[in-house]
Order: sequence, then structure tokens, then C-alpha cells
Amino acid sequence: MKHQTIYFKKCPTIIATSTIAGTKECQGIIGRYVETALSDDMFGESTYEKAECKMLSHVIDGAITNAGLKRHEVDMIVSGDLLNQIVSASFAARDFSVPFLGVYGACSTMAESIAVASTFIDGGYCDYAVAATGSHFASAERQYRYPLELGCTRPPQSQWTVTGAGGALIASKGDGIKITAATLGKVVDYGITDVNNMGAAMAPAATDTILTHFRETGESPEKYDLIVTGDLGALGSRILKDLCWEKGLDISENHIDCGEIIYNVIEDEFQGGSGAGCSAVVLNSYLHSKMMTGGLKRILFVATGALLSTVTSGQGESIPCIAHAVVLER
Repeated sequence: MKHQTIYFKKCPTIIATSTIAGTKECQGIIGRYVETALSDDMFGESTYEKAECKMLSHVIDGAITNAGLKRHEVDMIVSGDLLNQIVSASFAARDFSVPFLGVYGACSTMAESIAVASTFIDGGYCDYAVAATGSHFASAERQYRYPLELGCTRPPQSQWTVTGAGGALIASKGDGIKITAATLGKVVDYGITDVNNMGAAMAPAATDTILTHFRETGESPEKYDLIVTGDLGALGSRILKDLCWEKGLDISENHIDCGEIIYNVIEDEFQGGSGAGCSAVVLNSYLHSKMMTGGLKRILFVATGALLSTVTSGQGESIPCIAHAVVLER
């Protein structure tokens, strides 16, 4: 490890993925790549929270199956979500009888899960691990903002929490996408207090991690086909590019944001998507497909997370944020 960047000598490999997404999410370009498209966002369950848990179980099991493995062959599951005490991940893990590490990085959890699982594999402690996370629009609204029944008007700076989940089966060897490095983020807080403006809150954290990655690796943005952020949305993406430009780094040519593209054909989603499931669905469906078919060779995946709660917001606190980056190569 050099400062915040970890180099994986054994190059852990994503050998299989699995995704599921809601009806709204599948109306966009991502719908062509998602493995399971829901016709009902309740997923046959009686509550949104149970549906979120079921989605996470579905992609964990799907990643294992798609890798040609049995559940007992998996050494560990690294997973998290947005709900209180990451209950979706914990309740999903109870069905598998596999060692479980619950992680919380809000919407940055997909990158964090990949980094943690890759570290264990690179260290020789396990051969197979699943990294997974997800979210549900309705459960997130109920927890972080207002119950849907109130019918509150969403401001133009807001994003739509993605209903979906994604999982990646990471192995010590095999054919797939190599994970060669990870840059672990620091908590960054620019004093944003608007809980609807997640893009503005998270952009500084993404900037810090991206600048750190390029400073420590000595590389330039041109070395990557894409620099992918998690869920900054349209506004946050513009802020990120401006902040990087101010620091002398131009990422405008190859930067995309998962939150921007997941709802690309829907006009009323304002800034785009957010939530732990946002980058998880886009990475494990669309980006995975593009890398496996040769359309993309190397990407820097930077998932971003807002580390707030209704308690801290109610007490007048600002929104601390974090971003973790992983290097993916085909």
C-alpha cells in the first residue's frame, strides 16, 4: 500500500456478475443489460424493505450460479446497503451459511465491497468472494426523506434512488475482469446541508479520491477508457469536472456517471439516479458487458457515498461524504 492506494499483485478477477432492477430503471439503456427485470417493484413481498432484501439475495445467488459454483464453495460475502444497520445485507446473508462481512459506505458500498473482498483474495485468505449491494427507492425515501404516502414534491436538485442490486463473484484466478488496484477514500465534508442535493455533497469526495489516485499512481486520465463515478447525477458530475479542472486535472473527455446514464430516457428524474444499487447495477450489467466484449479495456470505478442519517440532518449537521476507487482491467 502506498498511502491510500492498494496494488493487488495477484489481480483478483470478477468471473461472474448478477443484476436485478426495477421497472423504471429498465426503461433506459441499462434495461438491455440487466439480468433480471422486475415487473413489480414489490418483488412479490409485503414491504419495500423485504423486497430490497430479496433483491440482494437474488444477485448474490445469481453471481454464484453464473460462476458455476455452489454456495458452499464461496468463502465469504462482503455486502452492505442503505437501511438501518445494513439489515438487507445481513438478512440476505443468513440464507447462505457463508462467512459475512457487512460494510457501510452508503452509495459507495459497491466499490468498498470490491476492495475489501479483493484484499482478502489477494492476501491468500480465500479463493471466492461475493461483493454485492443494492437499494430500493421506496425504502430509501421512507428512511432518509418522507414516506411516499405524503406525496411530497421533489426539488429539481434531487435524484431518484435506484431500485436494484448488483453482485460480483471475485475469484483468485480465472477468466474475467482483473482488479488491479484500489484507492481508499477519506471522509470529505464541504458543509452541504441540503439532503436533496446529494450530487453537490458527494462531488468533493469523488474529487479528492480521483486526485489522490492519479497523484499516487503517477498515471493520467488518458490511461483509462472511462472514469466512472457512482451516483453524482448531472449536477454533481459537472461539479466534479469543475473541481478536478481547478486542481489541474481534466477528466471531461472520459468521465461518465452511473446516476446520469441509468435514467437517460426518462425526462422527469431531474439529476438522475442515486442509491447503493445505482453503481452496482450499472457496473455489473452495462459496464461488465462492455468490458467482457472488448468495448472497454480499463476503467476507474469511483463509487460515491453520502454518510448522513435523519438523526444527523435533524440536528443541523452537514453531510460528510466518501468515495472509493477500484481499477478494473480486461
